[in-house]
Amino acid sequence: MNVIFDMDGLMFDTERVFLQAWDYAGEQMGIGRAGYMIYKTLGMNASVAAPIWAAEFGERYRPEELRRHTKAFLEQYYAEHPVPVKPGLYTLLDYLWDRGCKMAVASSSPRWEVENHLQSAGVSRYFVGIVCGDMVEHSKPAPDIYQRACALLKAPPKDCLALEDSKSGLLAARRAGCRPVMVPDLWQPDGGALPIIAAKYDSLEQVKRALETGELCL
Repeated sequence: MNVIFDMDGLMFDTERVFLQAWDYAGEQMGIGRAGYMIYKTLGMNASVAAPIWAAEFGERYRPEELRRHTKAFLEQYYAEHPVPVKPGLYTLLDYLWDRGCKMAVASSSPRWEVENHLQSAGVSRYFVGIVCGDMVEHSKPAPDIYQRACALLKAPPKDCLALEDSKSGLLAARRAGCRPVMVPDLWQPDGGALPIIAAKYDSLEQVKRALETGELCL
């Protein structure tokens, strides 16, 4: 029994915080409020998202400056606010833990951010390990992050559920051979995504209920 969790938009309501961060960073860079870019780059790490930013802003896109302002905003925000936990996260983690499930995190976010959020929310102990966007050569939608997560769990991908909210994440999980389960956040699945998912639920609470009833099998 193995479950791999995405982080942003799945465990934590942090994609909306990123939207604010990119609004701030865009204004600091002189390109205007750029929070809408979250919808164009959901589930991607910085290197995968970079060509999309470049296509949008051309020479005005300065990745180091964007990263610096974004990190400054996030550090200030989380110094003043707790990480926003998605409803049902704790009960789902407890349910899986009590049944001896092995769990890992597969996130496109940088390692410092993933570790900070997991520790802040008090959920680090549930996970065998984490794989982050700056720990692999190719981030989502490539399968690398999920392949490494499966290796951490010492489990074949076909025996791993992958909980995701973004198209990039769902594609990465499917390409790795995992069973993608979607819990939508900012993005709703389109016709191209529906065939690749094993199931779709509106919340982590619904995922737990589906496991309890046998509708969703580990």
